Amino acid sequence: MSRLLDAKKEPEDVKEELSLRPTRLSEYIGQSQGKKNLEVFLGAAKKRNEPLDHVLLYGPPGLGKTTLAYVIANEMGGKIRLVNGPSIEKTGDLAAILSELEPGDILFIDEIHRLPRAVEEVLYGAMEDFTLSILINQNGSSHVLNMPLPPFTLVGATTRSGDLSSPLRARFGISMKLDFYSEQEISEILRRTSKVYATPIEEGAVELIAKRSRGTPRIANRLFKRIRDFASFHEEPKITLGRCKESLEALKIDELGLDDVDIRYLTALIERFQGRPTGLESIASAIGEEASNLEDVYEPYLVMIGLIDRTPRGRVPTEKAYSHLKKSHQSLLF
Repeated sequence: MSRLLDAKKEPEDVKEELSLRPTRLSEYIGQSQGKKNLEVFLGAAKKRNEPLDHVLLYGPPGLGKTTLAYVIANEMGGKIRLVNGPSIEKTGDLAAILSELEPGDILFIDEIHRLPRAVEEVLYGAMEDFTLSILINQNGSSHVLNMPLPPFTLVGATTRSGDLSSPLRARFGISMKLDFYSEQEISEILRRTSKVYATPIEEGAVELIAKRSRGTPRIANRLFKRIRDFASFHEEPKITLGRCKESLEALKIDELGLDDVDIRYLTALIERFQGRPTGLESIASAIGEEASNLEDVYEPYLVMIGLIDRTPRGRVPTEKAYSHLKKSHQSLLF
């Protein structure tokens, strides 16, 4: 079972997000500078009647990369094809996907950093020249089969941009980093979610959820739905500030938006490792979590709000972490 504050996309999120997802760039909330640039690139491509250059979207999970891919498709008037990087295991899988594209289509590859190297190399030609080149072995000899592809736009999404190979990264003409959202932007998203679900919410409750949503729209919407459940259970026609406070307390989400995993992570750093620089694998082993999940989902937020520092020697808790958890420096106790 996924945790409420894990911003990774779950199967049940897809249907819900479709109903909440804006369809036009003008409706998209947040990422203001990147959105302004994208507006220029989209407008210029449409004026020239050309496909948009390939787009790389990167940043922590839950910030709207898939939503932006849908927006790009709608703005360009093309169909969107969604695939997950790990699902493309062989060059033949990629060939089957590319051969089904039509002119102006958007191919969205999520977790693009997890493409096998052989598949990635076939993708180079498709991105550069709209040509699919496949090595065919037949009767003891081999030859390259070149198949022209219709002009399309590849939108790649990744939470680990550093894992992308340089050749693949270089083939994206547009790169956009998605940052955590401000409380004001999250509040605006929550008001929209309230209208979509026809569930009124008090302004105080909006502000409280926004403060505890880790700057992440997906988490904000998940919290809204769970708090709506508490309100419905008590037969309340709207989400009040009081019910919101009680619900968040029941869900064990504190005033900084931290959950049990965050608390165990920080507590291990402070108590078990006595505040010393500690490697990610050691922390993961100590609290029984996957290192990749801590690195991709939890640490970016803990760094952003100043609870940990990532140093060349390892992770260290900050003074803010000691203060928030009301912990003493362990080295002073011995």
